Amino acid sequence: MLAALALTTALLATSCSSSGSEDGDDPSADATGTQPPAATGTTAPGTPSAPTTATPETPGTPATPGTPSTPGTPGTTPATPGTPGSPSAPGTPGTPPQPAGSRWQPTPGLAWQWQLGGGVDQSVDVPVYDIDGFETDAATVAALHAKGRKVICYINAGSWEDFRPDSTAFAKALQGDGNGWKGEKWFDIRKIDQLKPLMASRFDMCRSKGFDAVEPDTIEAYNQNSGFPLTADDQLRYNRMLAGLAHERGMAIGLKNDLEQIPALLPDFDFAVNEECAQFNECARLSPFVQAGKAVFHVEYKLGTEKFCEKTKSLGFSSMQKKLELDAWRKPC
Repeated sequence: MLAALALTTALLATSCSSSGSEDGDDPSADATGTQPPAATGTTAPGTPSAPTTATPETPGTPATPGTPSTPGTPGTTPATPGTPGSPSAPGTPGTPPQPAGSRWQPTPGLAWQWQLGGGVDQSVDVPVYDIDGFETDAATVAALHAKGRKVICYINAGSWEDFRPDSTAFAKALQGDGNGWKGEKWFDIRKIDQLKPLMASRFDMCRSKGFDAVEPDTIEAYNQNSGFPLTADDQLRYNRMLAGLAHERGMAIGLKNDLEQIPALLPDFDFAVNEECAQFNECARLSPFVQAGKAVFHVEYKLGTEKFCEKTKSLGFSSMQKKLELDAWRKPC
């Protein structure tokens, strides 16, 4: 859940001083915020935090793309939107999906950039960018495509965010307890009939902007204190619904954290996005993706590259160190 905190921090500092530089240690890397503790021994999903604040509120109910989750599954980070300016509204829920065709399939070892905070630094020379779907316009995606990049659309699919342009479309009954970040609440994922058209609208937005894939965040509510009696089966149904929406629109989709359900969800997802598996000694659990020829995009926040790169490279992961706010700075393996 570490991926959401940055969302606010970056909007306040759109002209990020960090660049896509890949060399040397970041002098501010130790000054990042911390993630609220996970409610259980599994990952606390990440969620973008509201653009008006950079500090996560104390979780009424603990949750997780924040950081250190309880040792059981890697944490997730809240993050800031990828570009400044007015967020784009999602597409119309009734938009007919395009045939899947041959969608992009990211393979193990692809270098990547994950930036949810500040204006997107397009100078980072990697083949894959993962950036905020609402805060990134079609022109930015097109510019990255012109440079030969594939682009992943980051959205929050498991939690309500009060700062998104479509926030009023989500009924109060769909909103549970706070996930640990200001302005965010877990969804009642059992109500797929209500959530599916709303998620379809967001996926339509990603497709209309030209994104190649989707990274849905906070998709492991079943092992958090969500305020609802959610089960593992509820989560499997919901996550498979999301995968279907992406594939119907010709986009790939990544499984964000949710390590316990990898064996069941591997056939439905095209790649994995993971936070802090090395921190919690859980990276081996992601090996099925690599064995299936699917990329594992991995970050660590607290560990230096010397603490995890040798291991994760041997597993075939695409690993790097990032700051919690997920701005442009990166230190790849």
